[in-house]
Amino acid sequence: MKVLQRYFASEILQSVLFVLIAFLALFAFFDLISELKHVGQGGYRWQHAFMFVVMSLPGYAYELMPIAVLIGTIYSLARFASNSEFTVMRAASMSTLMVSGMLAKIGLVFVFATLLIGELVTPVTAKLAQQMKMDAIGASMRQEFRSGMWSKDQIRENGIGSKVVGTRFLNVGFLQPDGQLRDLRIYELDAEQRLSMIIRAKTADYAGNHVWRLKGVTETVLEQPGGKAKSPVDGFPAGVKVNRLEGRDLMSDITPTILSVLFVKPDRMSAYDLFLYKRHLEDNSQENTRYQIAFWKKIIYPLSMFVMMAMALPFAYLHFRSGGISLKIFSGIMIGVGFVLINNLFSHVGLLNTWPPIFTAVMPSALFLLCSIAALWWVERH
Repeated sequence: MKVLQRYFASEILQSVLFVLIAFLALFAFFDLISELKHVGQGGYRWQHAFMFVVMSLPGYAYELMPIAVLIGTIYSLARFASNSEFTVMRAASMSTLMVSGMLAKIGLVFVFATLLIGELVTPVTAKLAQQMKMDAIGASMRQEFRSGMWSKDQIRENGIGSKVVGTRFLNVGFLQPDGQLRDLRIYELDAEQRLSMIIRAKTADYAGNHVWRLKGVTETVLEQPGGKAKSPVDGFPAGVKVNRLEGRDLMSDITPTILSVLFVKPDRMSAYDLFLYKRHLEDNSQENTRYQIAFWKKIIYPLSMFVMMAMALPFAYLHFRSGGISLKIFSGIMIGVGFVLINNLFSHVGLLNTWPPIFTAVMPSALFLLCSIAALWWVERH
């Protein structure tokens, strides 16, 4: 059995690697063509376009891994069937359960590879690719709103983790690739939701430990009615004081890790970064369903390698006369593309219909697993 396990592993690993490299080469070619329109903008040159495409490949490898596993496994099992090797193995008392166990062990390799690429490699390379491109072009990150990027934060009494005493809204005009904020406006509200201070800063740099260093600061303090100073009209400040400072520190729950969400798509972020960002949105009573779905997809997605190998197993029971290897590979491509489409479709439908995030992430894999079990039962019966 150990000999068969090594034989299965060697054949399947080689096939999956070949398919994955072929897909990556195809996607890299199309990406390089799409980058041609940016060559010549600012300092963006051919070498930048090539590096951008190369650093984008880990993200594609993560997305294409289920399809590559499915096609590669189908190809290997179809070869076993066409050469009557699988028939000999079954005649030598190898049961379906034993084959499933061997495929599951091989699937663990792909699960760990997918986790490694998705959690450690892709988040870093995707962010570096965007930063390199923006540095070369000389652009700044600005969200889809003309007024810049908006974020909500909490004002705490004595630093992070202490009592919340107010709410803060941040408006960032430009976010530089190195994490520097420019043209920053901050609106602070007290516990009674009254505007208490407006802060404008030319730049803000992160100093660590949730501290931002603001430079070129103008503070507009709205003094609330109380004590001797009474406002002539209820709800209006009793006075306004303007302070101009060269710099000051700002304690905030917002960190560059949270702001890096703007550089990387949710599906290319790590599960840890998604967890931090969705918790930040929860703490500030903001909608975070999209990031919850992305988080649970990150947890479930590597396990889909087992589902893809289960989908490939019924092809081993189909004799060569039932269809050539090319037909089986084509079927594998269609099944793999269908899985990716349904997986993305469930994400959008779940977001629109406010389905539970874990349900939205699990259902595509569960449906395909049920289909693979039904297909295996059918081929064994016939």
